[in-house]
Amino acid sequence: FLQVIPMHKEAGAGTPYVALRLVPSQLSLVPGHTVHAVFELSIYNHTKGMYCGCKATYNFDFKNTYSKERCLIPLQELLKSSAFLVDDSCVFAVEILKIDVSSPEKKAVVVQKKATIVQNLFVQSKGFIKGTYTWTMNNFLELDLKHFIQSPTFEVGGQKWYIGMYPRGDKYSTDCLSLYLYPDVSDELQLESKKVAVMTLSILDQKNGKHFTRTSGLWVCGQGWGWPNFLGLKKLKDPSGGYVVGSSCVVKADLTIVGSSNDG
Repeated sequence: FLQVIPMHKEAGAGTPYVALRLVPSQLSLVPGHTVHAVFELSIYNHTKGMYCGCKATYNFDFKNTYSKERCLIPLQELLKSSAFLVDDSCVFAVEILKIDVSSPEKKAVVVQKKATIVQNLFVQSKGFIKGTYTWTMNNFLELDLKHFIQSPTFEVGGQKWYIGMYPRGDKYSTDCLSLYLYPDVSDELQLESKKVAVMTLSILDQKNGKHFTRTSGLWVCGQGWGWPNFLGLKKLKDPSGGYVVGSSCVVKADLTIVGSSNDG
């Protein structure tokens, strides 16, 4: 899928850019296989009637699930532009030019050609719906840390959600705790609307108040989203960090619904 990062900042740069990157669904990645992708990320220029962007390549595998961010246009320039922003609408695109998959057996892997997919995102300028949920695990060290655990469900924007955690990491992580936020799939009616959100997940520092936090870009909430390498296990267990005190671990989710999405 295509990820839009509205306020991306390069290291050492003060100007925020609108950036894009390509992300394969982790469920589609096969252990040991590498997906070599050539693609083009672009933004539509309504005045010229053409897409403007850049070509990129990336090798995706279990440990490398995000392409490098490609900065397309400074955010302030986009907001003032009559070419890229028309009636508060902006069009982003990715075109997959070539895909090859290599496997340890050196066998050719067939990649089927997919039809063009169009998805409309409607992002509000105000009237956001915000919600916060704090999940306190007082028996964290007594849990079955090898498997998936999840929080009780909570509601934001008329939709039920839950936090999911792999305390010792899922199959995509490297010596890290994996942390995700999921829409409740039993809430089928709400899932049809596909909300667009920005979410922040945090593990609270119960000693020093220096919480460990990660924030997503715009997220179309049709499936879970999060980080396989959220926090290193060594750092998590460090007594000076305050992330696990006694047997207590506290996770916080901040969710902001900023719009909706539908298929074009």
